[in-house]
Amino acid sequence: MADMPMGVTAEPMQEHGHSTGVALRSLVIGLTAFLTVVDLFATQAILPTLTRHYGVTPGAMGFAVNASTIGMAVAGLVVGSFSPHIDRRTGILASLLLLAIPTSLLAIAPNLTVFTILRVMQGLCMASAFTLTLAHVGEQCSAMDAGGAFAAYITGNVASNLIGRLISASVSDNLGLATNFYFFAVLNLAGALLVHFTVKRVQPMHSIGPAQSPLSAMIEHWHDPALRAAYGLGFCILFAFIGTFTYVNFILVRAPLSLGMMGVGFVYFVFLPSVVTTLLAGKAVALFGMRLSLWGGLAIAALGLPLMLSSHLAAVLAGMVLIGVGTFFAQACATGFVGQAARTNRGVASGTYLACYFFGGLVGSAVLGQLFDHFGWAACVAGVGVALALGCILTASLRIPVSGR
Repeated sequence: MADMPMGVTAEPMQEHGHSTGVALRSLVIGLTAFLTVVDLFATQAILPTLTRHYGVTPGAMGFAVNASTIGMAVAGLVVGSFSPHIDRRTGILASLLLLAIPTSLLAIAPNLTVFTILRVMQGLCMASAFTLTLAHVGEQCSAMDAGGAFAAYITGNVASNLIGRLISASVSDNLGLATNFYFFAVLNLAGALLVHFTVKRVQPMHSIGPAQSPLSAMIEHWHDPALRAAYGLGFCILFAFIGTFTYVNFILVRAPLSLGMMGVGFVYFVFLPSVVTTLLAGKAVALFGMRLSLWGGLAIAALGLPLMLSSHLAAVLAGMVLIGVGTFFAQACATGFVGQAARTNRGVASGTYLACYFFGGLVGSAVLGQLFDHFGWAACVAGVGVALALGCILTASLRIPVSGR
């Protein structure tokens, strides 16, 4: 199954050879990831517009937009826990179909409270599909190919950050906020269609030996120092990413940068290098090891922080490139580590990791939003630096899983 896209039947793949099969599998995995999480960060590109529309502070709007991480944390934990009993194809398909409902309702959200609730609902649906897909990839790919498969999934996530933001800025600027959300609801349905035609129905893999309850499996994973450190690392990665790419939008539209909404949208071409570099995560881990690869990614992100304080657009853009490359690279490494490090109940392990990851985003949007509102952009950037430093410390506890784990 390592050469097949998301569980597609083997016969067509065998005709084209191993390399073609791997490429097709990666394409399908990446496109599925793109359509699963394209709603997550696209709305950040129109944060200034939403702030004016609802008449609230940047911190309040930033928290509302990132409230999707609440739903993602909860769903990642719950779905991951019951993952062994959920048919992968049915679960992913249902999640993407349901996702279109809150997405379309955002177009008519009357106030910030309703907007926030709908974003939480989006998060529940996105994380359900996300968690089940990661579990499916971990089960259907061999240990050798899993790193590339996870990197392809995270690369699709990166692409959704770039293209989703461009789409959101463009559609909102030209056709209005309501049309923007209806358009993304259509993309949700396109994701469901892709899953319908590419994912084969495969029974979830159960662990060998006596059945284990989700709670006991979760406790067992938390007792593993390496997995525990990986969960903390995931928290720090999205904390840093959210802190940078939520509140930099307000810096971009203020003097001296003073960009318009379409200008802000085009700024997110800074994610383009991340699409390439994230694909290299699996190879980097094979060559340099997990910890060195993660330290490298976190160090690259840290190098971008001083540039974010510049009054020159070119420097700020360079800083955004470095932070994007570093955090996404680290996320690809950490996600692959969790998928391979868990001896049993990988669905529970992946779900727990995602819950910590998205909880980090929620805490980041709240804490760094308060820093931004009360102390300014420099304090927000300093908070991001603390998260990256803590991530480096946690990385020291990771150990490459031995063969067969």
